[in-house]
Amino acid sequence: MRYMARFALAVLLAWVIALPAQARGLIRDPDIEYALGQLAAPVLRAAGLSPAQVRILVIDDPALNAFIVDNGHIFIHSGMLLKLDGPAQLQAIVAHEAAHIQNGHIARRMQSLQRVNSATGLGMALAVAAALGGADSRGASGLALGVASTANRIFMSHTRAEESSADAAAIRYMLRAGVDPAAFLQVLDIFRGQELLSQSRQDPYAVTHPLSRDRLRAISALVDASGKSFQPTAEAQYWFARALGKLSAFSRAPGWTLRRLDRSPSEDIRLMRSAIAHHRKPDARRALAEIDRLAALRPRDPFVHELRGQILLESRQAGAAVAAYKRASELAPGNALILGGYGRALLAAGNHSAARQALERARARDFRDPRILRDLAVAYAKTGAAGEASVVTAERYALMGRFDDALFHAKRAEGLLPRGSRAGLRAQDVISAAEAALNQRR
Repeated sequence: MRYMARFALAVLLAWVIALPAQARGLIRDPDIEYALGQLAAPVLRAAGLSPAQVRILVIDDPALNAFIVDNGHIFIHSGMLLKLDGPAQLQAIVAHEAAHIQNGHIARRMQSLQRVNSATGLGMALAVAAALGGADSRGASGLALGVASTANRIFMSHTRAEESSADAAAIRYMLRAGVDPAAFLQVLDIFRGQELLSQSRQDPYAVTHPLSRDRLRAISALVDASGKSFQPTAEAQYWFARALGKLSAFSRAPGWTLRRLDRSPSEDIRLMRSAIAHHRKPDARRALAEIDRLAALRPRDPFVHELRGQILLESRQAGAAVAAYKRASELAPGNALILGGYGRALLAAGNHSAARQALERARARDFRDPRILRDLAVAYAKTGAAGEASVVTAERYALMGRFDDALFHAKRAEGLLPRGSRAGLRAQDVISAAEAALNQRR
């Protein structure tokens, strides 16, 4: 697929992912994403979807919501995750959103929205989506745009018919995967009574996934008819506890985490949470002591070394951070987020050439992460590649919805790069996408 097609669809997400009130970014953590992927995998396979093709991404937002905008990603708010009590509840959410993907609900919505030509620019964005067909896409951290509330509801909201078919399919998937279907009802119980509130007071999930008494009765009947219940596996319980333990340690006050360390289900999760809490206090000495104990306990865990690298880097120990990230990248050589951290540490240590190589490898695996693009632009600038620095800066601004800045830097890159070069063609693609977006706004 041509680069323009892939890049334009990434820009599309900057238009259609609506983050109410104020825009929020994604929480990009390799450990959390791996854990969620492990939990989602059996449900996705039961749905006939490839776990390698559908990623679970976390939006940094305390509101309760989960949704899809394409066939390759399921977005879950951090507030929703922290509300859950066990792995089966998370798997129930994945099963329901997977059913929307498998039943083609997003594809049909894209087609219907091509007829919407509002001041939000959805006409342009969805025309791009129509041209791309089934291209891969993923939301990027730091997205700064939403769409107008009316267009948002049109795009995000599921009809009752869609919900009914997704409910039935989700329960089938859960049963095939050996997940207790009663967990689906437990998730919906969180939103019981929401339909009695005004829409402005409802959680986003209740708005986009309308819940009625009839729907709850139908789901209860399906669960009862299955006649089956399952206990979560030890592996599922571990990854759920690890993901939520790390998420809560970073999102809640350090004191809250430290008071609850004894509730950790295993020593490695306790040490991880303790290290994060002390790092955030900040108490670098205690944080490093805890993370070193964790690394000794799990010496071949790439995500432990990645966290150790993060703590060291943010404690201004760049040299030690480079060694930690290097070890993490050796244990997980294909992980873009770990490679991005490795490149960031190398930049901080002043090794600009090696940083450029690591960040180029990270970008090749994840070309829509603004942090990677920001750091890669710095590495290019430090190594005398001004044109390449400008084009990745333009791409980063376009993904953030800052199309004026994207256009400025893309035009600058076009003047610096050889005509017909790969980087020069990328600059032209950004110019085309940014000009289309700006014209639609006028």
